[in-house]
Amino acid sequence: MTATRNLGFVAAGATLLSAAPLSAIFERWTWLIQATIAVAVVAGVAALTRLVRAPLWGQALGMLAGLVLALTWIFPSGGELVALVPTPATFAHFGELVGASAQDMRSYRVKVPDTPPLLFISVLGIGGVALVVDVLSVGLRRPALAGLPMLAIYSVPVAVYVDSVPAVPFVVGAAGYLWLLVADNVDRVRRFGRRFTGDGRDVDVWESSPLAAAGRRLAVVGVALAVVLPLAVPGMTGGLLDTLGSGTGNGTGRAGQGGNPGRVDLFAALSGELNQSEVADMVKVTTTESGPFYLRFGVADQLEADGFRVGSPTGQAVTRGLPDPPQEAREGVEQRRYRATVETTKNFAMPLLPVYGEPVRIEELGGNWRYDPALQLVFSNRDDSREKRYSFDYVRSTYSPAALRRATSLPADHPLRLRQTATPPVSQVDTLVAGLVRGERTDYDKVRAIYDYFSSDNGFSYSLTTKGGTSGQDIVDFLNNKAGFCQQYAAAMAWLVRAAGIPARVAFGFTNGTGRTDEGYVLTNRNLHAWTEVYFDGMGWVPFDATPAYGVQGSTRSAWAPDTDAPESVTPEPGAPVTPGENDPSAEAAGPDRPDRETDAGLAVGAGDPTRQAPVWPWWTAGVLVLLGLLAVPALRRAALRRRRGTRVAAVPTATMVDAGTGRDGVERTIVVGVDPDRARADAHAAWDELLDTLVDYRVRVDRTETPRATAERLAADALTEDAAAAAAARLLGRAEERARYARDPLAGEELAPALRSVRGVLAARADRRTRVLATVLPPSVLLRWRTAVSDTSSRVVATTGDARYRLLRWDPRRLLANRAAR
Repeated sequence: MTATRNLGFVAAGATLLSAAPLSAIFERWTWLIQATIAVAVVAGVAALTRLVRAPLWGQALGMLAGLVLALTWIFPSGGELVALVPTPATFAHFGELVGASAQDMRSYRVKVPDTPPLLFISVLGIGGVALVVDVLSVGLRRPALAGLPMLAIYSVPVAVYVDSVPAVPFVVGAAGYLWLLVADNVDRVRRFGRRFTGDGRDVDVWESSPLAAAGRRLAVVGVALAVVLPLAVPGMTGGLLDTLGSGTGNGTGRAGQGGNPGRVDLFAALSGELNQSEVADMVKVTTTESGPFYLRFGVADQLEADGFRVGSPTGQAVTRGLPDPPQEAREGVEQRRYRATVETTKNFAMPLLPVYGEPVRIEELGGNWRYDPALQLVFSNRDDSREKRYSFDYVRSTYSPAALRRATSLPADHPLRLRQTATPPVSQVDTLVAGLVRGERTDYDKVRAIYDYFSSDNGFSYSLTTKGGTSGQDIVDFLNNKAGFCQQYAAAMAWLVRAAGIPARVAFGFTNGTGRTDEGYVLTNRNLHAWTEVYFDGMGWVPFDATPAYGVQGSTRSAWAPDTDAPESVTPEPGAPVTPGENDPSAEAAGPDRPDRETDAGLAVGAGDPTRQAPVWPWWTAGVLVLLGLLAVPALRRAALRRRRGTRVAAVPTATMVDAGTGRDGVERTIVVGVDPDRARADAHAAWDELLDTLVDYRVRVDRTETPRATAERLAADALTEDAAAAAAARLLGRAEERARYARDPLAGEELAPALRSVRGVLAARADRRTRVLATVLPPSVLLRWRTAVSDTSSRVVATTGDARYRLLRWDPRRLLANRAAR
């Protein structure tokens, strides 16, 4: 029974390994600790029941009871007996956890926090899989079928994870399944009895056979291919080409887009789209409203030291209906209901859908799309917005300044105020806000004081280029430079409003573009925009657009947030939008020097200030440059070898006689300067190596078994017959190499470099064009040397691995299955 118990523990370990992909769902590792406890209890009970020789159904019931006890201990209800024995209250508590888990699945996006309902359902599922795997692999001896419940665990993150599940958890899970198969195979072989080799040597039970080793190698190769192929093949996970091409790795080809709503960098997406060199249609919308406000799709409401960030939306499916906005009648507040239809193109790829105002009913969308009433967002964790068509009813609210002045401030301990007014400590911002709101009594007057501050009278302007700051804080640099894009204006105003103690956030969407056509509004990437939303008690989130109107195509203003750069006489009626360019002299007031033709390029406060826009190079330019660089490596290597050898060969010293003058005895003396034999041999070898490489490059046969003289004679007789000088040069090189190898004194005083050039010139002249091009661009001698080096390295690695495996063989985990006591 020892081997069977060991196989049961292997099944438990394999189950835990197969649960590794769940790490892509949870933020922390609490689930793994609790699942390990549950699986350990199940495996322990299984071993005990097999020890007493219980039937298979008894083993299954015992494991089920152990799983219930483990769940009772990990998730107690408080009504257990002796804190461990479950009672009806315990099972009622389990039912509540299962019901709450469904709600948590709808409310949270991955990665999910450690909520008790989600942890309970995960531990219950993993423990149940452990029970089934044990029954299949140990009780029924069908370990291959045990892969099905393991696959069920892996299907959970695949189903809920909008991105591809990381490769590492997949490899860990696959390794667990392979471990179970190998352990079962070894146990089956052990049951056959003793094994012997062909020469009669006893083979231990844990020593692998060649067939088993081949099977394990094939399994490893299969897992590797399963990981690599989806990364390399376009269309499966975006492919390596898409990853390299976009520069962001999100597979959308556009900066900041794709992925989960909480992971989308809306600031980067807005900047990336507006900085595109081409204009791309993104949304087509028709609405029954004559002058709609901006089409909205995103919100950034988390303020950190480096700027605003996007939070994680939560909500229920749009198919279950949307909450109605407050209908309380207030003086100066008007709410009207309209209907709109939106069609997105393939260029708009986000897990967010654009809507007007406060939607109250959405049609033609599936259950993958959800609505967050707090953020007023339509989002999905499993789908994107490409080529979607949907219709919705929405409520458009307009406010009079008097109505907003009557709104009371939120209490200091109100959760929304606590959450949406926290700001990083920046003394210059706090000082500025204190001066702006001094003397203002209502929230609206404080917001208007901050809103009016971003006007041309205070030196603010719209510009596509901004100066670099020296404060080290982007918000301070923007307030000092007083020039920027919509994102800087929106984020700066939201920051200042929060510093005044009023909740504020940054919204993203589309302006109305060039205006309505017969088919509605056609909005492009140049119409993307960001603005500020401020919360007023009893009214909700009210939009304020502080960006200069002349810099935003399709800008819309309202009675409570008018164009600060327009004359006082051009004040719209409450609720009536004002579009610059139509009865709005703000464009003319901007003067001829205003960049009124510039489009908003957007930048987040805290995302770094841009300089002048650089040329947009196609994504494949980098790939072409990398490919050319790789193709040039062999030629550069060949040139370096030739230069090094040529320099050495050209420096061969000759034996010379030096006049030393007349001695004291009147006899003239001379000094003979000899040649260093070692240097002469090295130079001859360098010249011969260069000759052989030249022969390989120009496809002349090289026989390594020939002597240098035989090679030189064959070369002179076959390839150099038409040039006697070249033939003599080849013989000289052969003689120098022969003397360097075998003679006591090497050949000295000969010009080897000219001989090499002579032979190379004749070989190049007699070769065809293709051979000459390859010899220059992709020298065969270099490629042959690299192939040989790779083969030698591979051989050494195989030999080293085999030696290490032989030394560590006795530590193989499969020895756990060997019945050593029987021997």
